[in-house]
Amino acid sequence: MASNFSGVLQLTDLDDFITPSQECVKPLKLDNKQGRSVAKIQIEDDGNYFQVNQDGQMHKLEKARITLNDCLACSGCITSAESILISQQSHEELYRVLRQNKVMPSHNIEQKVVVVSLSPQSRASLAARYGLSSSDAARRLTAFFKNLGVHYVFDTGFSRAFSLLESQREFLERFSRKEEDKKSLPMLASACPGWICYAEKTHGDFILPYISTTRSPQQMMGSLVKRFFSMQQALEPQKIYHVTVMPCYDKKLEASRPDFYLRESETREVDCVITSGEVLKMLEEEGVSLNYVNPAPLDTMFNNMCDEELLCHAGSGSGGYLHHVYTHAAKQLFGVEVQEITYKTLRNKDFQEVTLEKDGVVLLRFAATYGFRNIQNLVQKLKRGKSLYHFVEVMACPSGCLNGGGQLKPVADQSNKELLQQVDELYRAERVSAPEGDARVVELYRSWLEGMGEEQAQQLLHTQYHAVEKSTSGLTIKW
Repeated sequence: MASNFSGVLQLTDLDDFITPSQECVKPLKLDNKQGRSVAKIQIEDDGNYFQVNQDGQMHKLEKARITLNDCLACSGCITSAESILISQQSHEELYRVLRQNKVMPSHNIEQKVVVVSLSPQSRASLAARYGLSSSDAARRLTAFFKNLGVHYVFDTGFSRAFSLLESQREFLERFSRKEEDKKSLPMLASACPGWICYAEKTHGDFILPYISTTRSPQQMMGSLVKRFFSMQQALEPQKIYHVTVMPCYDKKLEASRPDFYLRESETREVDCVITSGEVLKMLEEEGVSLNYVNPAPLDTMFNNMCDEELLCHAGSGSGGYLHHVYTHAAKQLFGVEVQEITYKTLRNKDFQEVTLEKDGVVLLRFAATYGFRNIQNLVQKLKRGKSLYHFVEVMACPSGCLNGGGQLKPVADQSNKELLQQVDELYRAERVSAPEGDARVVELYRSWLEGMGEEQAQQLLHTQYHAVEKSTSGLTIKW
């Protein structure tokens, strides 16, 4: 397959079965046929599949086929021979822009201002590899990128505050109209582009009304950088080259959505997405160990920090959406101050439930649903009208974003479970901050967005989704 794609489409060498999440997560519909006896499946040396019946007869089976239209880009089936994704979404593209910047002055061509936005999950993954704290890794990565020619390094923990606050506000609005709008609840979190891609392509118009319109932290940062930051720097948006470092390959697809393209400026809000693993590859190509990079001060404009240390948000390693929406809704709707959340594990550790009860009556029922097996169960319950949830934090990867397909792989003698635990501990070691407590976020709502809930905030902090229709020529997206 790899020979069918140009070099710019290829990402990085990946071994088969990287982590527990790295199996194909694309659900396939199987037709149940009655009356057949039990048979075995035999795989020949040439890779062909045969059904062996009880009488010994063999029947060649057609291999399941999955196209790029079906692919969720989770990286589960991407091997060293099948490294595919989309053009202009690789660290080589970042290198190309940095090289151009170095030669442009001699040709009287204006440079691009290169901005890198680093996710907390990627920081934790790289910190685990080098035995650093997450904040120390951020400072050293800031120095590394700036030594390459990057101008600014920001933290998507800052933009995540907008995602959490908008999710809180949106939930209250949906809850208030639950009686007249039967699809206002449950509100399904929208930060995971793998889940969004699956919903658009598999369940279309049925499921999309349930999904929160709040942008993910990556696309919140895209709006901040290409709209607010460009205005502050008196730059046209297209003069900024914005790169995000993410734990997930699906983020490349998210950045390429037409919804996040600024037509008036002919530029994307996020120009390039690279994974944690691609940053490691850059370090290796430069012959640099993060341990020996002298730390640089963090850029303060878009960083969630206190006393030179980066802050995190409470809740899961996937952003804490359930935690923040639940505690906010409990206080605003029922006057309950939630001090500690007790999670009840249901089918497995990736399906957990939280309830708020008073006098034996359930006031709120929230869930966290990770991995497509659990997601399918959730969707089927919705279709049967049996879902009792008000809000669900949905993530495509088992164990969530800290276990994303773009995260670093275990080193020798290290298990996937051990690495994930180490990354989780580093992620949670940062001091917790409340999104509503960030004075700069509050000020941006006042000055830039004209207030929470106003038209400007709705336009710049929310998005829309598009059902995919089947056609005779394949899959067609309704834009």
